[in-house]
Amino acid sequence: MPIVVDIDVMLARRKMSVGELAERVGITPANLAVLKNGRAKAVRFTTLAALCEVLDCQPGDLLRWESESLANEATPAGRHL
Repeated sequence: MPIVVDIDVMLARRKMSVGELAERVGITPANLAVLKNGRAKAVRFTTLAALCEVLDCQPGDLLRWESESLANEATPAGRHL
């Protein structure tokens, strides 16, 4: 998937746990895990706004686009890990 989620980076910078972030944002830890592990198909703007508010960051600090060709070059034989 060309959209990469960098919630882990912001959690580390803020020295915050996944459980604390989930509680402060108002979502379940399981749903936050789906989002942070890049398995989510969509994210509500209200959730994104709450994440940004709690983490004191911009949406671009949490989400970035990565070219499919770059991702394929980074893995052996073009396989996704």
